[in-house]
Formats: sequence, C-alpha cells, structure tokens
Amino acid sequence: MEGNMPHQVVRPVTERVSKDGLTIPIIDFAPFLNGTPADKHAVAMAIVDAFKSSGFLYLKDHGIPPSMTLRVFRSSAAFFARPQSQKDTLGWTTPQANRGYVRTGREKLSRVDDHSDPDDRCANPDMKESMEIGRDDVEGLPNRWPDHLDDEGKGFKEVMLEFFGMCKELHVRVMQAIALGMNLPVHFFDEYVDAGDNNLRLLHYPAVHKDVFKMNTGQVRAGEHSDYGSITLLFQDARGGLQARSPEGTFVDVTPFPDTVVINAGDLLARWSNDTIKSTKHRVIEPPKAVNEEDNGSDMYPARYSVAYFCNPNMDKFIEAIPGTYGEGEDISKTKYPGIKCGDYMVQRLTATY
Repeated sequence: MEGNMPHQVVRPVTERVSKDGLTIPIIDFAPFLNGTPADKHAVAMAIVDAFKSSGFLYLKDHGIPPSMTLRVFRSSAAFFARPQSQKDTLGWTTPQANRGYVRTGREKLSRVDDHSDPDDRCANPDMKESMEIGRDDVEGLPNRWPDHLDDEGKGFKEVMLEFFGMCKELHVRVMQAIALGMNLPVHFFDEYVDAGDNNLRLLHYPAVHKDVFKMNTGQVRAGEHSDYGSITLLFQDARGGLQARSPEGTFVDVTPFPDTVVINAGDLLARWSNDTIKSTKHRVIEPPKAVNEEDNGSDMYPARYSVAYFCNPNMDKFIEAIPGTYGEGEDISKTKYPGIKCGDYMVQRLTATY
C-alpha cells in the first residue's frame, strides 16, 4: 500500500530573511532540477513570488559544487594580489566589450532614472576593483586573460571558463523556472538566453583603514544601484556587507548563507515583465561588526571578495513585454516601455557607468 501513497509536494522555501517589509526566501532548487512536475511548479512559483515581492532570493542545492566556488574565490584572490602594473595591462576597454580589469574608482554606479550629477555620484568612489569576463568566443571582443603572464594565469583562465559554463547553465534553469511560474511554456526563454551573453565579475574590496568610514559617513564599499540585465547570480564570502533596500526605505542585510547563491532580478527583466517583477536597489557597506574587529586590535577592516555573474538575454534579441504582463486584451500598446534590442540597452547602461 505504501507505494500507492500520494506524492507530497515539496515545500521549497526553508528559511527567510525578513525585515521592514522586505522578505528574501531561501529556496531549494533541487526539486526543480530533479523533482516531479508538481515539485517543479512549487519551486517556480516560489521564485516568481520572490521576484515580484522583493526582487531577491537565495538559492540552495543549485547544482554548482561548493568545491568549484572555492576554487573561483581562491583564483580571484590570487589575481587581485598581482602587482598593479600587471593588472593594468589587462584593463577594461569599451562598453561594447565589457571585458577586462577595472581599477578602484573607475565605475560610477547609477540607475537609468538617476539624473544626479556624475561628479556628485563620484564624491565617494566605490572602494573596489573588479575583473570582467564575458563570452570567450565573440569575434573582435576578446577577454583580457592573464594566461600569457605565467602558469597561474593559465590556471585562472581554466577555472573561470569552467565556472562561466556552470553559471550559464544555472541561468537557463532559473529562467525556465521563471517561465513556469509566469504561466508560460517552460522553455519560453531558452531562445533568448542560449548564447550566454553574460558577464562574470570578480570583485575585490581591499582592506581599508577604519578612519575612512569614521571620517566620511557617506562612504560605502559599493554605492546604491540596481543591476542592468535579467538576473544576477551572486556568490558571497562570509564577511557580509550586501544590503537591499526595503519598501520602507531602509537597507536590510542580505546575510551570507553557506553554499547558497543570492539571485536578484535586474532592470531589464523588470522592463521585460512590464514591472511585475522588481529590480531592487542594493549596496555594499562595511559590516558594522567586522570579522575579529574587536579582538585583533587592527586599524584596518579586512578585505572582502564576491563573485557576480550578470545574466542577460542574447545581445541580438529584441526585448518587449512578456505575454500576460500587460492587462486585458493583451494590447501591446499598454506596456510601460517600448521594445529595445538587448545589446543596445546594455551599451546604453554601460556607457553611463564607466
């Protein structure tokens, strides 16, 4: 008789971060990858509900091994430990390429609707450096690899290419879940995201003297912003510092949880969904209680590392409101935004940023 018992649909949400009207659930993705149709639907609905309410979620059991993430963080730290002169030879070039090393202070985070003076936005420059890695097979837009420098540089390239592929696959799966949760065919987005026109960003927030934050209350590690593309996969270290803006205007800590990836919706997905999905502003601060701050007697806050994988539709795809997001009669004229080619949109945003 036991074999005839009905299947219990999984409850994919295990825990939540909740404060000031902002709720960020921890969602188990394994049932979507390996479960029954009912399990897949439950996970899909949980993901879409999170994107509609807060724009943020944590995903666990997502298929990327913790050992792989550890290799990426180690390779990233080794890269940023290189002499500045070496890193500068791999410098970021153009918005069209969006590849290469970005030294501290170059990026000016902003939103499309941010009409503030660029000089004002740069008064407190972001205290980070990054390495941007795109698709490795785009003619005329090569990645800026350090593989010609030494064997460590060759290993760096191998690790990042492997990780890029894993994140690309996770992007496809999450978009399938979004489609299912929005009552679309599960493969609706596949043709929009199969090229992998995404960006892997390695981030290093260097150690900084505590007086920097004491003397300037407006100083942050990375300024308030929203992301540009469809979704972002963010892998954090244990230090913390990421915060998301709540409906009450406060900032809520997006606390690191081991072996989870933070996923947030970006501006292009919000536009694509006719604003039924939220792209929430967020920032990175120096955590109020830094690791060992009270015990080590140091005048320095320790370094922070994170890895972001910015997911986008294929650059040649035309993006307009998703069916079912613009009201009765499905009149496309009722949408909030005109259609736009993804590549044009991304260049527009990156030009305003660098």
